[in-house]
Amino acid sequence: MSLKALIFDVDGTISNTEKHGHLVAFNKSFQFSGLDWNWSSDLYRELLEVTGGKLRIKHYVENYLDHFDVDDLDKFALELHQLKTNFYVELMNEGKIPLRTGVERLFTEARENGIQLAIATTTSLVNVEALITNTLGSDALSWFSVIGAGDMVKNLKPAPDVFEYVLDQLKLSPKECIVFEDSLNGHVASRKAGLNTVITVNEYTSHQKFDDAMIVLNHLGEAEKPFSVIHGDNFGYSHVSIDFLKKLYERFY
Repeated sequence: MSLKALIFDVDGTISNTEKHGHLVAFNKSFQFSGLDWNWSSDLYRELLEVTGGKLRIKHYVENYLDHFDVDDLDKFALELHQLKTNFYVELMNEGKIPLRTGVERLFTEARENGIQLAIATTTSLVNVEALITNTLGSDALSWFSVIGAGDMVKNLKPAPDVFEYVLDQLKLSPKECIVFEDSLNGHVASRKAGLNTVITVNEYTSHQKFDDAMIVLNHLGEAEKPFSVIHGDNFGYSHVSIDFLKKLYERFY
């Protein structure tokens, strides 16, 4: 058994899209729709406990608003979320949201070492495509053997559906893969699918506990910008490289 694939979450893991992309797009969609809603960063941290934008909107209406009435909440959330997605793609096309530290380097190293790349996310396919093409180029989608998105599965994280979908498409066992996540919901989903996880926290998830993760870091690091270890053994490495991942893999398998 050996390491054959790296599976990446998107929002908060590949890029800090939550604060600088999705939150901005949500508030733009609210303003455009004539709603007097404005989600602060602190409120959004709470709402991120609910995975999936449509469900997040429904949760907000049902739990934070006392006097908001709509005939069909499912339809309302769907249409508002579609509008939000349009604003999100516009932000991506403007190139305002870079990848997190070390992500592009690790993608390159994996490809050079014959290790497959895959994506398992709760966001929609159009959002994934917008982020990847606008940060890595129009041909970068071909780097990924499989892209599993939230609109491809029945249940979102913390359910394991999207990871099970990706594993099935890769035709690999969980023991041949490592997952990269930033949140507890994503980590729980990966563990339910039998996968082990490297966590890179962000400002929305740094308070969460990942006791059974392979390692918890602030980011993937670069040679000139070392990561900080929050939990786990870095084996003397300063950034997440393929050599480091092979050491980590041997420890857990």
